[in-house]
Amino acid sequence: MMEFNEVSLLAFFSQYAYQPAMVYGFIIIFMFASSFGLPIPEEITLISAGLVAFMAKNPNLYPPPYPGAEGVNTITLCVVSFLAVFCSDTLVYFIGKYFGSRIIKMKFFQKQVAGNGFTRINNWFQKYGGWACGIFRFTPGLRFPGHLSCGFLGIPLWKFVLIDGLAALLSVPTQVYFVSTYGKEILENLNRFKFYLISILAVLFVIWLIRRVYLKNIKKAA
Repeated sequence: MMEFNEVSLLAFFSQYAYQPAMVYGFIIIFMFASSFGLPIPEEITLISAGLVAFMAKNPNLYPPPYPGAEGVNTITLCVVSFLAVFCSDTLVYFIGKYFGSRIIKMKFFQKQVAGNGFTRINNWFQKYGGWACGIFRFTPGLRFPGHLSCGFLGIPLWKFVLIDGLAALLSVPTQVYFVSTYGKEILENLNRFKFYLISILAVLFVIWLIRRVYLKNIKKAA
């Protein structure tokens, strides 16, 4: 069985450095999936995209498969990532605006806001008003129900577009550009990064497991 080490990880990313159309397509698919609440962390997607862009910018370290092969362009990747995030958020807003009353009764939505999730969303709306649109952009796990609630609760479209668009513009392209620029330092500290990543994933798994057991006990008690 092949060990999934640094070499295999770099080989995995480098094979896409000179397939820009495929990378841009993956970004769009993953961002829409993440915005709709599927367990595909947006941050992991952006970091991966940045690493691919870094490899394409350094053909001496990661040579193309053939001379003249087109690599992933960092600026194009930043633009595609921003538009994918912003358009998917806006689509969720419209779904909430026109179908929110039906969706909030679905089990899928109720799982997204299980526990005190919906209470947090309502409290943020009461406390911050339209600015809550931007808070959801920085809150993994509540992005989908939060943006859905923005449409369902009647936040004006112009306000949602302005606030969410500004939040996405500040967070999405900057992550891609930062990783594509400092990819060397990130790769040189891959062992440390891998340790932190595994630790974070382990903590998230424990939290998920405790939450699942807790909700299951509540359901039995009810």
